[in-house]
Amino acid sequence: MPIDTLHPQEYYRTQGQISDPGARAHLLDELPAEIPHLVDAIQGLMLHLHWASALGISLNRVRREESNLRTVQDRLEKIIALEGAPLTTRRLLTRKTVGTCRDFTLLFVSALRHHGIPARARCGFGTYFIKGSFEDHWVGEYWHPAESRWIMVDPQLDAMQIEKLGVDFDPLDMPRTKFVTGGQAWQLCRAKRVDPQRFGIFRMRGLDFVKGDLIRDFLALNKVEILPWDNFMLINTSLTRMSSDEKGLMDRLAQISTGEDRDFVLLRAAFTANQEKLLPPYFI
Repeated sequence: MPIDTLHPQEYYRTQGQISDPGARAHLLDELPAEIPHLVDAIQGLMLHLHWASALGISLNRVRREESNLRTVQDRLEKIIALEGAPLTTRRLLTRKTVGTCRDFTLLFVSALRHHGIPARARCGFGTYFIKGSFEDHWVGEYWHPAESRWIMVDPQLDAMQIEKLGVDFDPLDMPRTKFVTGGQAWQLCRAKRVDPQRFGIFRMRGLDFVKGDLIRDFLALNKVEILPWDNFMLINTSLTRMSSDEKGLMDRLAQISTGEDRDFVLLRAAFTANQEKLLPPYFI
């Protein structure tokens, strides 16, 4: 299957440089392709960095560092280093690998691509963590051919989180109103429809934070799923120091980061033309 194509479903069926399991690809054979079973299996392998304490787990510095694992290959190596059982075997809490929403999503996307199912990561803001707030978050999407649509899934939300957060929707087929992509958030803030201070995480909020998630979502749509705290190139350039052309570029990226098939060619062309402004050389 070619890496680049004008057909979005073909493009998202193949791995990117970060989602590629490399020498550990055979491990993904063990994971089911059915969405409910796949999500359950991933939750059996991974512990969320910020939910560990709610489960009575105290993480030391070494375990917390696992959230910096960049690639799926590195993640799989850590999983089997902690316990060599098949990936369908649910681990004890202390044997689960530690990650964030991005890592749950990345493994979900990688597994689906491995099974030949078009899938991609999305970066933006969840509406279901703190009432009235848009919290930094990652979710996944996969293509449902029978329904001819991209279905949004939050593979992080387990039974405990669903109960504690009062989630009132199906995390395996999320209503689009429950998640605001980085591009949508940028447009809402630029149009002064929503206060930028409502977007972010912890004390990190505002339009500069929204810009970061806009770029992360744009890159994820181009199969480059960077870490949530990667802070380079235009992500690291404050809006007060950005030129009018650079701000215009952000407006353009938001406009074409819809995920709709009609914008796919424009999305890929913009990535080719602007990747040096968005990514350091080791990603290109």
